[in-house]
Amino acid sequence: MKIVILTDGPYGDRAYDTIKKEFDAEFIEMEAPTDMFFDDDIEIPEEQVNTIEKANIIISYISHPDLALDIVYRFNDKVDWIIVASWKGDGLKNQFESKKNVSCPYIMCELEENGNSVYDEFVSKIGRPKVDLILEDGKVKDVKVLRSSPCGSTSFVSEYIAEKYKDKVPDEKNLPREAGLRIQHYPCRAGKMRLFTDEECKKQKASGFHQEAFEKSINKSHQ
Repeated sequence: MKIVILTDGPYGDRAYDTIKKEFDAEFIEMEAPTDMFFDDDIEIPEEQVNTIEKANIIISYISHPDLALDIVYRFNDKVDWIIVASWKGDGLKNQFESKKNVSCPYIMCELEENGNSVYDEFVSKIGRPKVDLILEDGKVKDVKVLRSSPCGSTSFVSEYIAEKYKDKVPDEKNLPREAGLRIQHYPCRAGKMRLFTDEECKKQKASGFHQEAFEKSINKSHQ
């Protein structure tokens, strides 16, 4: 599976670093039009077009609205799925999602299976956090990341928990909460990719997803 990540600004590099560990991934920095709204056709270098058309999934961190729309309209019928990670306003979101193989998540660490086989293969490894808290004789031996948030925060949290609780019996009520709170120390960029949204709300959602991941792992260990 080939994943192509597109950006015209400061976002997408951390997702690339995470995704390339699991899939064949390429990172393309594109040049956006100088005006916020651009009526003429947008030229994309042939080399970039050829790379994009070979993708199974495009992940777009493009912030310029015309370039972002051009990518979706030009390539949606050439790839299996497009995830628009950066979008501004419900009107633009509705335009993107008028294409059946395009989705605009509120936050990238909420991605879960949707029934499309290619998309589901991708989110089996990247998306809503899923971890395996490995216990031996009731003590923490390791934390394995089964599915990582695209930004890499799941590994950040898991490494912290694994180190702090190494060879200790965990407080099963406190550990998941501590994992969620640890996200506050990771520089989440989600809120900065939207206009008129609450960045702290996104951090709280990311925190909740990681807390739930550790709660589920602890519950599973008792089954």
